[in-house]
Amino acid sequence: MKITLRVWRQKGPEDAGKMVEYQLDDVSPDMSFLEMLDVLNERLIAEGEEPIAFDHDCREGICGMCSLVINGVPHGPERATTTCQLHMRKFKDGDVIDVEPWRAQAFPVIKDLVVDRSAFDKIIQAGGYISAPTGSAPDAHSIPVPKPAADAAFEAAECIGCGACVAACPNGSAMLFTAAKVTHLGLLPQGQPERYDRVVKMVQAHDEAGFGGCTVTGECTVACPKGIPLETITRLNRDYLAATAAGKKKS
Repeated sequence: MKITLRVWRQKGPEDAGKMVEYQLDDVSPDMSFLEMLDVLNERLIAEGEEPIAFDHDCREGICGMCSLVINGVPHGPERATTTCQLHMRKFKDGDVIDVEPWRAQAFPVIKDLVVDRSAFDKIIQAGGYISAPTGSAPDAHSIPVPKPAADAAFEAAECIGCGACVAACPNGSAMLFTAAKVTHLGLLPQGQPERYDRVVKMVQAHDEAGFGGCTVTGECTVACPKGIPLETITRLNRDYLAATAAGKKKS
């Protein structure tokens, strides 16, 4: 296929960026999107030009590193997948493809298509862990967990922290990410001792990082490559209200 790429190029955080057009011939439909960018970068290097910077790691859809807005859609036109698992067969010969970085106040551009997602780390550091001693690894089924709770916790734990939810949200909210991290710990017995402190601290870190407020538009769940459901945010809201109500009673 012949493809025209319009790629966001930005030398650094303080520089003005712009879309730069590239022509690619002989693009195999079996290439992944990132492999296609690799081919383009090899050509740019051979021509003495600066290659396009973009995030990637495992290329197996589990690390959450790949972070491209393709034709206005986080991770591209194929739903429920990551950019690294998007193949060029989803496009047609002669297509013009716009490639941009995640767009959010809390995700400043570092270079080209690479953004700083350390705001996610700050949310995790605020409470996305269990600090209470839990002893050695227990035998299977020694701690009873209701199957609905176990299923919901596992579903939330599938979040890979890519940030597509933020890029898709019109408010730039990371509430789906925060809710997934709160939920998968809050539904399990080991997470109960810090359940309510956790949700308050993580929501506070979310707001301090510059993410927008959640208005439950649902765009986050549509863009999520792991299909984290919107009801995860409902669980977070329920725990947050319970935690803050308890705090008011104590005061």
